Amino acid sequence: MTLYVDKDSFIHNIDPLTKLLFVFISIALTYILPTHLFVICVLSFTLLLLLAGKVFTYILPVIGVSLLLIISIIIVQGFFHPDRATLLFEIGPLPIYKEGFAFALLLTLRIINMVCAFGVLILTTKPDDLVESLINKGMSPKIGYVFLSVLQIIPQMIAMTSKITDAQRARGMETEGNLLTRIKSFIPLLGPVVLNSLNDTRERSIALEIRGFNAKGTKTFLNESFHYKYGLLLKIILVILLIAAIVWRVAL
Repeated sequence: MTLYVDKDSFIHNIDPLTKLLFVFISIALTYILPTHLFVICVLSFTLLLLLAGKVFTYILPVIGVSLLLIISIIIVQGFFHPDRATLLFEIGPLPIYKEGFAFALLLTLRIINMVCAFGVLILTTKPDDLVESLINKGMSPKIGYVFLSVLQIIPQMIAMTSKITDAQRARGMETEGNLLTRIKSFIPLLGPVVLNSLNDTRERSIALEIRGFNAKGTKTFLNESFHYKYGLLLKIILVILLIAAIVWRVAL
């Protein structure tokens, strides 16, 4: 159970390490050259990758969840930015200054680009392939297990919450209605969700131990790692872009 979306696109065919390198470089570029136009260009390219991978609609709910953070950034930076001087507009009694709003917009673009870049990786890459590629490159299997668990925890928690909610409804608990009713029904769900998560972690640890996870010796892999024929070329292009951005920033 993962966030991976199985589609037929060339983005899905790119090897996981190349996409992981893209995530880090695309995020780094928005900080190396902190201009609105450049960050918009990086974000636009990331969105094009999501469209090419046919997973654009799947990233929209994640961006929607980030809206609360984005709105708070605009208000706080617009009102409290130390270089505020030019009044842009007012939200009730709160004056929003141009300098703070420009900085908040830059932060917002960075956040959306970060979310979309990770979306390119998570939505178009099987977690097993990503972790196996990292382990093949020398990463500890224990760290790989932790990394894989992090990638799977969100969909697992959602599925578990849905099952427990259905069970509570079968017992007569009211889970729909106004906001107060929903809050009252949510609190009793927390205990079973947490306890089931701990139980799943224990069962998984036992299963790994039975399969010799901590055994000494050379590890083998069930699946053969695949190599994207243009992977090396894409990695070189990404590194060149990073170096060019650093040189440009130093030369400014």
